[in-house]
Formats: sequence, structure tokens, C-alpha cells
Amino acid sequence: MNTKNLLKLLPILGVGILVSCGEKKQEETKIDERVKVNTTIANLQTVDKLSTYTANVEADVINQITPAMPGRIEKIYVEVGQRVTKGQLLVQMESSNLQQQSTQLANLEKDYERYSELLKVGGIAQQQVDQIKTQIDMLKASQKNVQDNTQLRSPINGVITARNYDNGDVFAQIPVLTVQQLNPLKVVINVSESYFSLVKVGMPVDLKLDVYEGETFTGKVRLIYPTIDAGTHTFGVEVVIDNKDMKVRPGMYTRATLNFGSAESIVIPDNAVQKQAGSNEKYVYVIENGIARYRKVELGQRLNSDYEILSGISSGDEVVTAGQTRLIEGTAVEVIKN
Repeated sequence: MNTKNLLKLLPILGVGILVSCGEKKQEETKIDERVKVNTTIANLQTVDKLSTYTANVEADVINQITPAMPGRIEKIYVEVGQRVTKGQLLVQMESSNLQQQSTQLANLEKDYERYSELLKVGGIAQQQVDQIKTQIDMLKASQKNVQDNTQLRSPINGVITARNYDNGDVFAQIPVLTVQQLNPLKVVINVSESYFSLVKVGMPVDLKLDVYEGETFTGKVRLIYPTIDAGTHTFGVEVVIDNKDMKVRPGMYTRATLNFGSAESIVIPDNAVQKQAGSNEKYVYVIENGIARYRKVELGQRLNSDYEILSGISSGDEVVTAGQTRLIEGTAVEVIKN
């Protein structure tokens, strides 16, 4: 080839080289644009089916000590925090009416004895004796009622948790005292209706209280409410707690956990799960043929640093665990092997 022809080909060769370099650079740029991510494989694991509910501890029995009618309080025999036994005298109300009735009853009983003697010798009719006997019976019943409302006694073994009056005060509407039974105690939790057929009377319940960090108390299901709340789709479950050592008290905040056995569930690391901005929806990215795919997921329970996944992905899916912030649906990715 002569020099003249070579000079003619140089521009064409230059353009070819430039085009080739441009294509190579564009290909390298596309490769560089892929988002680097870390992934893991979603696997099935055996998971305990636990369901946790929050509630406040309650006294098993609460009694408000009140008389049947207004009156002056003569003496209160107990203080807040004092333990009392069933039948123990707690409050003495004004007893002038009781004293009057006691005097009347004593007089009627004397009359009855005298009338009975007269009846034996025929000095009085049986009807008169029966009438006075009826009066005595009626007065005794009235006296018993008055006595019950002047001598206020504890109906249970328990602890005084409130005292609202002092000696000499006139009772109005507020109870004089409150007595609570502290052993056993109870917790009422609202359980999702999906577990209605699984909750059984007598099944154990683990209870954790903030005041006793790291300690677990055991209760058991005592009562299952027979209806479902149409608004919340939950039903009440009453859990009873043995409190012989008196460590637990009414009003304490507790987390009650029911164990419904175990099952195979998909489990992934918690750092794979993202929260949708502006809502409570959770999602993950799954890699399919080098492309990120958005998947909305439903979470089960948290398992230390993992989450149980109830729906949204399948076992064997490759799930992104790092680099999600740069992803959208359809983003090309490069998986970085750890």
C-alpha cells in the first residue's frame, strides 16, 4: 500500500478505535453502575410459636368495706398494709341503735318467759305467746342486720390497701376500707381470635415483670372468656399466679407469654427487614437473576437477631442484608460474597 492510500485510511481507523474504546468504556460503566449488596438465603427453622401480651397484675378478689347506711365511725382497727383474716373486725360504727334494740330484745324475752308460765296455768291464750315469739324473731333478724352494719368484718384473708376515713368521721359514699386478696393474683390478657382453639384451661403461662428483670414467674390459664370482641377480634384469658412469697403486687406491669408448640418457619436476619416510610409496612429485597425485587413481608416473632417471616418470601430466596438503601424495584445488583 502506498503512502497516499495509507493516509486516506488513517481517519477511518481512528474512528474505529474511538468507537471500540467508547463501547468498552460504556460496558465498564454499566458494570460499575450495579449496586453492591450482601445477601443471605432464607431458610426454614423450627420455631417455638410464642405469643406475648402486656397487662397489669390484679388482685384476685377486691372487697370494699362499707356499711349499708350513713353513720358515724366510732373506730377503725386496721391500717393500710396490715394483713387481715376472714371474719376479723375492721370497723366499729356508731352502735346506739344496736344498744336500743338489745334492750328491746331483752325485755321481750322476759315477757316471753312470763307469758309461757301463764300459758301453762291457763292464764293466757296461745295466740298471745305466739305473737310475742314472732316479735322476738323479727327483732333478732333486725338486730343481726344492724350488727352486721355496725361491726364491719373482713370477708376474706387479705391486705388493707386503702383507708379513707379517720375515727369520728361520718361515712358518706366512699368505702371506709379496701381489702385485697394478694394470693393468688391474676392477669387478664386479650388474645387474638386466631388462637381461640389453642388456648386451654390449665396451660402454663410465663410472666415477666419489669421490676424483677431477668426473672420469670409461672401462671396458668384459669378462665377463657366465651365470646370474641367484634371490635378488636380478641378474647379475654384470665391467668392465675401463685403468690405465696408475696413478691408480685397488684398494678405491676407484666408481659405474659403463651407457648403454642413449635413449627417450621422461614427465618431471616433482622437487618434484612426494612420499614416503609410513612406506614407500618415491612419489606425486603430478594435477588432474582441479578435484579433486586421488592417483597412486602409479614413478620412473626423476633428471635434474638432474626425475624420469623409469616408471608412474603419463600424458603431458598436470596435476601439482601446490606446495601438496601440504594435499591428500588428492578435495580441491577452485584452480590458481594462474604
